[in-house]
Amino acid sequence: MKGLVLRLDAPMISYGGVLVDQHGFVDAFPATSMLTGLAANALGWEHKDFAKLQRLQERIQFAARWDVRPQPMIDYHTVDLGQPKMIGYADRQKRGDPVGGWTTRGEPDHRGGGTAAKFGIHQRYRHYWTDGVMTLVLGLTDDEQPDVEALLEAFRRPARPLFLGRKTCLPTRPLLDPQTPIAEGENLLAILRQVPVWDRHGAVQPYDANLMACWPAELGRQGRGRMRRVAGLRDWANQVPAGSQWRMEGPLGGSSS
Repeated sequence: MKGLVLRLDAPMISYGGVLVDQHGFVDAFPATSMLTGLAANALGWEHKDFAKLQRLQERIQFAARWDVRPQPMIDYHTVDLGQPKMIGYADRQKRGDPVGGWTTRGEPDHRGGGTAAKFGIHQRYRHYWTDGVMTLVLGLTDDEQPDVEALLEAFRRPARPLFLGRKTCLPTRPLLDPQTPIAEGENLLAILRQVPVWDRHGAVQPYDANLMACWPAELGRQGRGRMRRVAGLRDWANQVPAGSQWRMEGPLGGSSS
């Protein structure tokens, strides 16, 4: 099996988890939908290419590990819904136009609820990982196009700037491994184990069986790994989260070959 070896390194990384109220949580590892969007962005695809996006998501598998464990960070946001631009300007109200500042498809989109919901200050918390380095091996389940070699060329010369989760999460280095961008092995986990561990500066470190990792559920439990159901799929035609899948997570275990 072939795998594309990516080194995901950025000051801030956002592997979006399930949004709960005002909290935008992050997961320990990227979702399949995020990797689909990342590859599609490199290929130059657009949102309207939803059939290709959906098929690519179905084909993607991956195994990943944290070579440098990240630190959590929470970005605190506020928005004042009482600002004129949020509730409508006075001249518009004098004409009897509906009050509403957020628009959808060119029409006013009005907020419901009580006074606090309509005009108060809302707080939002966006969670991130900081200063971590992740090694990820990306594989495809068949030989359709784009294949691993096509993704290699796309990541080497991406059609658009790439980011790791949110658009503010810009990588500090090219995503492809500079030495072995494509590796082969029995499966994705076997490939991941043979890829050298990096430190913050890209220097090779001794293999550590306690590094936290994830891998496809069908490869089964490894050491202290556990199976977990992750909400990481997307309905690309309707642009909404849709579905989950099982994956294994835990210390990598084994030994470097």
